[in-house]
This record gives sequence, structure tokens and C-alpha cells, in this order.
Amino acid sequence: MMALNRLNHMEYIEGMEAIDSDLMDKVLNYTAAYDYRQYTGKDVEKALAQEQLSIGDYASILSPAAMPYLEEMAQKARSETRKHFGNSIYVFTPLYIANYCENHCIYCGFNCKNKIRRGKLSLEEVAVELKAIAATGLKEVLILTGESRLKSGVEYIGEAVKLAAKYFSTIGIEIYPLNLKEYAYLQQCGADFVSVYQETYNINKYEQVHLSGPKRIYPYRFHAQERALLGGMRGVAFGCLLGLDDYRKDAYAAGLHAFFMQQKYPHAEISFSTPRLRPYINKVDNNPHDVRERQLLQVILAYRLFMPYAGITISTRERAVFRDHVIGLAATKISAGVRVGVGGHRAEEKGDEQFEISDPRSVHQVHQMILSRGLQPVYTDYIRV
Repeated sequence: MMALNRLNHMEYIEGMEAIDSDLMDKVLNYTAAYDYRQYTGKDVEKALAQEQLSIGDYASILSPAAMPYLEEMAQKARSETRKHFGNSIYVFTPLYIANYCENHCIYCGFNCKNKIRRGKLSLEEVAVELKAIAATGLKEVLILTGESRLKSGVEYIGEAVKLAAKYFSTIGIEIYPLNLKEYAYLQQCGADFVSVYQETYNINKYEQVHLSGPKRIYPYRFHAQERALLGGMRGVAFGCLLGLDDYRKDAYAAGLHAFFMQQKYPHAEISFSTPRLRPYINKVDNNPHDVRERQLLQVILAYRLFMPYAGITISTRERAVFRDHVIGLAATKISAGVRVGVGGHRAEEKGDEQFEISDPRSVHQVHQMILSRGLQPVYTDYIRV
């Protein structure tokens, strides 16, 4: 593997496709100018009075000045969620098929320097896992790998997607960034959605925490969602790892990234995820202290109010009581029956976990919780023809 830590993290390397797009410059320019300390309660009140929030309004409700207004934000968010999504809560589960990685990211359990048990499912084992997940009634699955083209090639992922298409109506992928034609290939195999998280939008911090590997190249990762849409994917997800850097500026940037993408590609289905930094094997102290649940709630509510038609997924990184609270309020999708090691839905896990989860409930338990809150669990909203 190349010693990518010696390369400029803002320059593409061989094999990485560059597209003609101004989105990165727009997002970075707005974020550089964002000073959340300048906003007041009056700015927040003005924003909450608007039917459609401007970028300035969005900036204000992400600021510390908005913390005393969480109840007002929550009421408005609930109204917007019901308006666009009714009482539907979509349920899915992830399937990690490999955890090999070529990147040295200092915050991640899969990083190539971390001493963990590595593993990869054979296609036969992938089929067994998918069948076990389908038996729970789920119709949406998210296929994940570590970021290694060598161990988890595009063709291998494509075959896994083809197997998933036999059981599931909706298939997402959360893998390393690809070129446009590679996304087109996986879309033809049956993939619908692509999740790529920038982790932090701060260019300098990004360089500091991505010491080596292809992930070090900032712009290639930034433009992954756009390449995915150009490759035919119908949906893309955005997010940052809250707590890795200044979470308000990162959350602001992720929201703008999604907003500008929606403007450029109105047909695209846009969604957010809001993961917080979590402990992992050999790094139990890797946990943010500045992003508490109230701060996380503010970010989720701000996303809903700024982009009321976007989906929001709540991760098992969060406590069950918090997840239960935000569904219907702002979040529209929840995972259940989660395993974050390689496999584990049917047989023993073949590789160690990426991070610790906080909500181990089964699909049935999550289903019953959703019903108890007067909401409707939804397993299918898309039919393959």
C-alpha cells in the first residue's frame, strides 16, 4: 500500500475520478464564515417563525443561542415530520460483510493499525446472513465493509448486493468511495442508496485524523455522493462524526452539503445520519465530552427544520430511551437487531466490531416500541419491478 500520509490530502491520486462540481467550495466557504457565537435568542425566534428556513435561519438554530428553545424547535419539528412522513417509521438493519481497512483513521475501530480480529464473509455466508435477516420481516438492509479495495473489491460487493436483492426491496451500501462507473455497476446490481460520511469538514482536522490510506484524500470523499447520483443511485446519505471536531460547524457543513446537493439534483432522496464518536476496541476513552444528548437533539431538530423532507436515521450508538424519543419527533428511520461485527445475524461473528452500540434490541422489540408510541413501523416503501 502506498504511503499516502506523504501526499497532499487535497490532491487526487491515481485511480480517483474527479468531477466538475462547485459544491465543495460552496460548503467550505459558507462554513468558514459561520460564527455561531454571533446569534441571539431573537435570531432563533425569527427563524422559528419562518415557514421555510433560510441558510441564515439554519445557522441560528444550530447556535448555542438556540439551546433554550429546544422545546419550541421540537414542536415545530414534530409538525414538519408528520406533514412529510405521516406517522411512518422505517426499520432496517446493517450487515457488515468485511472489516478489512487500508486507512489509518485515529478515531475508528477498523483502522489498519488497530489490533483486531479481521474477517470477511464468503458469498455463501453472506447469503446465510441475508436469509436470517429477512426472516425477521425486514425488507431493507444496509451492506457495510471496511475501506479496502484489496479485500472487499467492487465485484465482491456487487455480488453481495445481488444476493440481497433476492430478499430485500431496498438496499443501501456504506463502503469506501467509488468512481462514477463503479457506482453505476452497483446500482445495476440492485443498490439503491449510498451513505458516505465526511467525518469532519474541517480540512486541517481531516488531515490530522486521517494519517494514511485513500481516505486521506479529502475532495474525493466529499464528492462521493454526487458521483453516486450521477451513477444512477436514487438516494444518498450525509453526516459527520459528531465530536471529532467542532460539532456545530461540522453539523452546519453537513446540512449545507445535503441542501446544495438537493438543489442540484431535485430528484435525489436525501437523508442524514448523526453518529457521535464512540469507544472501540483498544480505545475505550474515545468518546466526546462536548456532544451530549441535548446537543445531539439540537442537531437532529435543526436538520429537520432546515430540510423537512429529508430522512433522518437514528443510530444504535445512542441509548434506547433517546432513540425512542426522537422517532416521530424528527427521526424517520431506525435500525433494529443490529450487529456491528462481521456477520453475527445467523452464525458467530467473523470479525470484531467497529464501535460499541447502546441499543441491542431485536427487530420485534423495536417494532413493538414503535407501535407503543402511536407510530407505524414500515418495512417496505419501494417495489422492485
